[in-house]
Amino acid sequence: MKMSKIAVVYWSGTGNTEAMAKLVEEGIVAAGGQADLLTPDLFTPDMVSGYAAIAFGCPSMGAEQLEEGEFQPMFDAVKGSLGGRTIGLFGSYGWGDGAWMRSWAEECEGLGCKLAAEPVIAQEAPDAETAAACRDLGKALVS
Repeated sequence: MKMSKIAVVYWSGTGNTEAMAKLVEEGIVAAGGQADLLTPDLFTPDMVSGYAAIAFGCPSMGAEQLEEGEFQPMFDAVKGSLGGRTIGLFGSYGWGDGAWMRSWAEECEGLGCKLAAEPVIAQEAPDAETAAACRDLGKALVS
């Protein structure tokens, strides 16, 4: 059986999205996959093809948008390579209703990505329900 290698690429300011990334990693490992946790500065377009699937995690910033200093530039650089790929999306937010995640998911579907599961969002730190959803996202990326 070929081991599924999954990239979990995330940016975290307060640690909440990082906690979610580690829960996604737990799900990947529980499903028999191998996870590489990477920050945006370590993930480049030429790495996309080396993974069976990719989970992207970014909190909502400002006016419900992706983090602009590190995450958005990396995502803009790799999104041309994502068509036809299986991805997962997750992130935390402090206020609002998750509009940033809906916009991001629509953008990814427009690029031809296949979302492995519904995007997972957490208000502040992930609670037990969100933690389970993160693990389920990890498992869905392996299958």
